[in-house]
Amino acid sequence: MIETANRLKSVPEYYFATKLREVRNLTQQGKPIINAGIGSPDLLPPDHVVPALIAALQDPQAHAYQSYMGLPELRQSMTEFYNSHYRVTLDPETEIIPLMGSKEGILHISLAFLNAGDHVLIPDPGYPAYASATLLCEAHPVAYNLTAANEWMPDFEALEKSDLSKVKLMWTNYPNMPTGAPASMELFEKLVSFAKRHNILLINDNPYSCLGNKEKLSIHQVEGSRDCVMELNSISKTFNMAGWRVGMLTGNASVLKEVLKVKTNMDSGMFYGVQKGAIAALKTPESWLLNQDKTYENRRKLIKQVATALGLKPHNQLGGLFVWCKIPDIDVDDKTFVDQLLHKHHIFIAPGSVFGKNGKGYVRFSLCVKEDDLATMLDRVSKEAAV
Repeated sequence: MIETANRLKSVPEYYFATKLREVRNLTQQGKPIINAGIGSPDLLPPDHVVPALIAALQDPQAHAYQSYMGLPELRQSMTEFYNSHYRVTLDPETEIIPLMGSKEGILHISLAFLNAGDHVLIPDPGYPAYASATLLCEAHPVAYNLTAANEWMPDFEALEKSDLSKVKLMWTNYPNMPTGAPASMELFEKLVSFAKRHNILLINDNPYSCLGNKEKLSIHQVEGSRDCVMELNSISKTFNMAGWRVGMLTGNASVLKEVLKVKTNMDSGMFYGVQKGAIAALKTPESWLLNQDKTYENRRKLIKQVATALGLKPHNQLGGLFVWCKIPDIDVDDKTFVDQLLHKHHIFIAPGSVFGKNGKGYVRFSLCVKEDDLATMLDRVSKEAAV
């Protein structure tokens, strides 16, 4: 057996990859598992999206290599999306890069800017991919705390007192996953000011802003943000197209140029039909998004009933695809709670500790579950509570 690279010794397999194998095995054994642990939309894309993809397949250029920068029409649609939803003007030629999903961008950015030993500020709790990409680049993830006491916002006073001399990148994610904490212009202004003051490249991961949030915000709305900030976004959650793998990276042209050096060495362009479908999705009217918000609002109410029946305390949030819940009993481990729920009630949810130490004692429900299944979940746990 050839020995693996040292970098892999610090990166465990993604929790959900491991756990979903267990869930699949239980399903194959005939267990009626309801998966409320993953943010993979079960709703359909807008009606005009799939026909756009199908029509594109008849184009002679559909099966050829595509530009690393994507079709000009795709970049234009992405900039129009930013203009209409966030009131942000971008240059489609230089200030936006289409990605094969925003997760790809996390590693591309890390490879473009991190050297071994560089420090990276990672939110705790936060998306595990931030730390994994950092470790794969042999850099050092430095957690900054997000806590309920501070409404899941960065403690800037604590950050200012910390040693930032080796910090090169900072990941942030608002609207936040997993906690659901909302974005605000005040927060974004503080983040941009902090990054400028300490010469840090700041990246805001922004895939949830168009889901249930009355005010859609981008960190690029802060004046001068593009001097030190990039933003990731995607159509995965917004338009129920997670498997299509279409994201975008926006920011200063000189910074994006460096990321492109990595990207052009790692892929050969996005499939033409997918790009055409994405263009159609990005032109979807606001009314469609508002109607989708109503569906998620109804689901959120049902999940809160399930959580309450389980003795949990749901966090009060309006947007995103999740419900973040506190386990009131401090003696109950969140992973143990999740395992017991899976094997006793055949319901899978995510333990908060997989998102960081500050997620310990919390669990996360996904809204990507049909109403009938949510009713079944409620029935299962309510019968237990009645006994």
